Amino acid sequence: MATALTLERGAPRRGRGRWQLLGLLAVVLGPMLLASAMYRWQFWVPQGRSYHGELIATGQTPADLGVAGHWGVTVGDEAASWQLLVTSADDCAAECRRLVYLARQIHIGLGREADRAGHALAQGAPLAADYDAELRAGDPKLRRLILDADRYPEQGAQLWIVDPHGNLVLRYDAGSDGKQILEDLRHLLKISQIG
Repeated sequence: MATALTLERGAPRRGRGRWQLLGLLAVVLGPMLLASAMYRWQFWVPQGRSYHGELIATGQTPADLGVAGHWGVTVGDEAASWQLLVTSADDCAAECRRLVYLARQIHIGLGREADRAGHALAQGAPLAADYDAELRAGDPKLRRLILDADRYPEQGAQLWIVDPHGNLVLRYDAGSDGKQILEDLRHLLKISQIG
């Protein structure tokens, strides 16, 4: 009879232990399953973001845009750096010129961090002689690249932020606000472990 009482008293503990195990599994696995479902079916996903440009998260490089030149961890003998790349399929008309000026101002606006970044222009047609001379005199640090206009997928002039590994990170059109671009670049430099 003592054995029967022991078994009866042990049964509730086994059932209680199972509930504890199930509760523990729900606490551990529940958030992971919920996060996976939120990602898969896009519900309860915050729409806010902390950047102003269009995020390029496809692993594209400037070469995919038709830009000729070496991109990656080193550029010639220079150390790796972030780049503000202006692209234009034509000879750099008004929108392109605005972005080239903006890229230079953003580069200057980085202050102490300016040595971690650079700016470049890739155009699909030769520049007008007067504008070419103006750039050579006024912006000697501007890196010049050639753009294959047939491979260039965008319409109009664009400004891109390129990481030190040569990946396109953010894209801005000609009407973008320079303060927002500078804010984005400063944030990238702050969190970056490279360049």
